[in-house]
Amino acid sequence: MADPKPDQVAQEHRSTGHKTAGCFVLTISDSKTAKDDTSGNLIRELLAAAGHTVVGHGIVRDEPTQVIAVIREGLTKPDHQVFILTGGTGITSRDSTFEAVEALLTKRITGFGELFRMLSYGEIGAAAMMSRAQAGVVQGRLVFSLPGSPHACRLALEKLIIPELGHLLREVSR
Repeated sequence: MADPKPDQVAQEHRSTGHKTAGCFVLTISDSKTAKDDTSGNLIRELLAAAGHTVVGHGIVRDEPTQVIAVIREGLTKPDHQVFILTGGTGITSRDSTFEAVEALLTKRITGFGELFRMLSYGEIGAAAMMSRAQAGVVQGRLVFSLPGSPHACRLALEKLIIPELGHLLREVSR
């Protein structure tokens, strides 16, 4: 009997993955408010449209201690399976989300950042190299850290996160 093709294996894993996820959305910004949080709102809309549950959302300043505190608090709640952060992933002196998230991760999903930058390059060219989007695992929960632009969030959610979210949750829960 022939070995299954890689795409067949991926399809099988997806089909046995979680159908829904409890997602917390966190916007990291020194200037955004609930009224103008376009990226956070977009992420919540895309997750809900895909059948996932948004278990909460918030906005914090681009301060590592604030970002870490929100994630740690969420880790105490069983329904917080996924954290999706937007903002603070650039290279300015105020962008510190990467470092805050990196300090928490026990496993890194390096392919996420690589694929995100590859897809971004196709749309914005060499400027994609400035993104420090990343993903990983902390205490069996998924954490995705995305740029603050709505376009970047849509790209990440539609092309990477939503198509594989159930599969990713299946894998981290094994």
